[in-house]
Amino acid sequence: MSAYSYFAEFYDILTGNVEYDKRADYIMELFRRHDHEPGLTLDLACGTGSLTLELSRRGVDIFGADSSADMLSVAQQKFDEAGKSTLFLCQKMQALELYGKIDTCICTLDSINHLPSKKAVTAAFGRIANYLQDDGLFVFDCNTVYKHRHVLGDNCFVYDTEKVFCCWQNNYFEKDNRVAITLDFFVPDGKLYRRFSEQFSERAYTREEMNEMLDNAGLFAEAVYDDRSFDPPKPDSQREIFIVRKK
Repeated sequence: MSAYSYFAEFYDILTGNVEYDKRADYIMELFRRHDHEPGLTLDLACGTGSLTLELSRRGVDIFGADSSADMLSVAQQKFDEAGKSTLFLCQKMQALELYGKIDTCICTLDSINHLPSKKAVTAAFGRIANYLQDDGLFVFDCNTVYKHRHVLGDNCFVYDTEKVFCCWQNNYFEKDNRVAITLDFFVPDGKLYRRFSEQFSERAYTREEMNEMLDNAGLFAEAVYDDRSFDPPKPDSQREIFIVRKK
C-alpha cells in the first residue's frame, strides 16, 4: 500500500477549511507583488490537485508532482471533471526529475515539513534549484516550530463527518521538533464501521535552519511572510510563506 493511500480518499473531506480559492488568489497576488510572471509552473507535492486546479482556472500554465499515486489519481479525476488537462508526475520531492526548466515552483500546505531530515529538505531544494530558471520564483510554506510545540504537540483531534470519522493523534519529539502522526479512519459500512490507519511524521525547522538549507542548495529567501498575508511572521505564527530566488 502506497503512502497516504487511505488519506487520499478522505483528504478533501478533512481539509474543507483550507479555502483553496482564496489561497490561489493569494499566490497570484504574491506573483504581482514580486513582479513575477508565473510562466510554466510546478505544483510540487500537489496532493489531490485542488490548488493546482484553482491556479489553472486563473490562467496559470501548471502541472503537478506528488509521491502518492493515490493522491494523483484524485487530482486527475478533478481535472477531467473540470474539462481541463495537465501533466501529473509521481515523484518524490528530493528525487525530482523534469523534462526542462520551469519559471515557478510552488509547494504548499506544509509539504516541506513531511520530509524527514535536513538532508532530504536540502536535496529537494537542490532539485528545484536545478530546474528553476535563473529569474524563476520558488514559493513554499512550512509549519513553524511554534505550531509543532504548542498546537500540534501531544494532542488529539477528531473530525466527524457523514462519510468518515477520523481520530488524529500526535506524539511530539522536542529533540528534532518532530510530530509523529497517527490517523485512524472509521468508515460507515451498514451498521458497522471499517477501520483504516495511516502513520507519518512532520518536522519543523527554525528560520536559521531553513535559510541554511536554502543556501546550501544555491537559493535564498527574498521575503518571508505570515500565512496568507504580507506581514512579517510573529513569534506565534503557525505557518510561514517563503519567497525564494536563485543566487
